[in-house]
Amino acid sequence: MKKGYKNILIKEFALYLKLERALSDNSIESYCSDISKLSRFLEEIKKENVDEIKNLCSIDRETLLSFINSENDRGISKRSQARIVSSLRTFYSYLEMEGKVDKSVAELLELPKLPARLPVVLSVEEIEVILGVIDLSLPEGHRDKAIVELLYSCGLRVSELVNLKISDIFFEEEFIRVIGKGDKQRLIPIGTPAVDAIKLYLKQRLHINPITKDSNILFLSRRGRRMNREMVFLIVKREAEKAGITKSISPHTFRHSFATHLVENGADLRVVQQMLGHESILTTEIYTHVDSIKWRETILKSHPLRK
Repeated sequence: MKKGYKNILIKEFALYLKLERALSDNSIESYCSDISKLSRFLEEIKKENVDEIKNLCSIDRETLLSFINSENDRGISKRSQARIVSSLRTFYSYLEMEGKVDKSVAELLELPKLPARLPVVLSVEEIEVILGVIDLSLPEGHRDKAIVELLYSCGLRVSELVNLKISDIFFEEEFIRVIGKGDKQRLIPIGTPAVDAIKLYLKQRLHINPITKDSNILFLSRRGRRMNREMVFLIVKREAEKAGITKSISPHTFRHSFATHLVENGADLRVVQQMLGHESILTTEIYTHVDSIKWRETILKSHPLRK
């Protein structure tokens, strides 16, 4: 998380988001960046018209709408527009809670309507093909296969994967301990194929000399350092291309596939929510829509009038 915010209100807001809302550093950065843009916008107003001097606490709704319109005029996406409104709502709700404003000026701001964006999902067959093309004769082959198996078996975020420790894996009990967003811990069952892949990788890992601080980290680079997200992304892209997969693939695709396949096979949505580490079940419900679309397509293809 960036530490260089000049405005004391934004610094305090960032601390609130981290300690009380338990948001990730990336989310905090986005929220505070939007409020910093508003602060700069108010500075511009101050330069142009002395009679319209505003600060973050005394701004009125009209000026707030002018800021939003100025951002929209830059051609930002609907999702960026929605994020800015969300940032403003959260910030002014925080100021109201702290007694710095009598009432949130952003309370009635409307979120733009966003088109439904369903995640890219791999079929079980496509995942099997990707696993099948990984070259296990290479020094990193078993590591890469264990990565893909674990992404799909447990639905991990890539940040959770690269920070996973050997001591977080409980082989006999067949579950792993994951530290997710906001340092929240959750336990996830792990399938036999992933367990077997990890055990084979750990045998090869013995030939790597990890640096001291990463000695307990599961997945290491050739130099014995913790892997970063970009490295995992490149591994996944490379193996998908070798498998002839034309879909846009990232490590997160396996997380989407994991959740979608669970829902398709009748898993309780609350259980899927817990396994994914979603704070709200509304986030998890996207996978019911993916399942509904697949079901609808199957029905339409089977209908005699569609043949």
